[in-house]
Amino acid sequence: MNYRAVADTVAEKLLSYSKDGAGWRVCKRTNEVCVSWRPSSEYSGNLYKGEGIIKAAPKDVWECLKPVPEGPRVKWDKNVKSFELIEMISDTVSVCRTVTPSAAVGLISPRDFVDVILIKQYENGTISSNATHVEHPNCPPKPHYVRGFNHPCGCFCAPIAGEPQKTQLTMFFQTDLGGYLPQSVLDSFFPSSMVEFYSNLAKAVKIFKA
Repeated sequence: MNYRAVADTVAEKLLSYSKDGAGWRVCKRTNEVCVSWRPSSEYSGNLYKGEGIIKAAPKDVWECLKPVPEGPRVKWDKNVKSFELIEMISDTVSVCRTVTPSAAVGLISPRDFVDVILIKQYENGTISSNATHVEHPNCPPKPHYVRGFNHPCGCFCAPIAGEPQKTQLTMFFQTDLGGYLPQSVLDSFFPSSMVEFYSNLAKAVKIFKA
């Protein structure tokens, strides 16, 4: 599989999501984030978008977000139990496995995801993480985990002009959790999970920057 080509395609899709304001419906809003959704064009579920400002410089926000083994992400993100590198394709592209714990009061059992991830930097200083599910010979489905599938997802950490200690963080999720889950559980879980993500990230940035 040409992982680099897959990753480049994902980056193009995420950039198009960020520029397309049509069809979004707000489903949850707090002081930190506005979560909206629209039907996914990738699978039968929804594409979710989170938009919020984190009170920290982009480099500090990215340090907490970046998808690397032994990074801060596994320490603060309650939806990431472990993160392992399967193969390093280049200095910006990797194939990784993410393990998530049970969620929604046990209704959602532990999952694992295998994704190709591209880290991309734009000329305006924005850093993005772009990911989608792939298969890899070194990481077949494992017992005790339901294999989930991330369709094009990721985030944009963008600087804010004149506000060096603030970051515009835009995130996109469209995840097929696999298994047999009621749609009502999914419709409730994803927006709530994204709100919690922004809240925990805001706290984590203060801790890891100190």
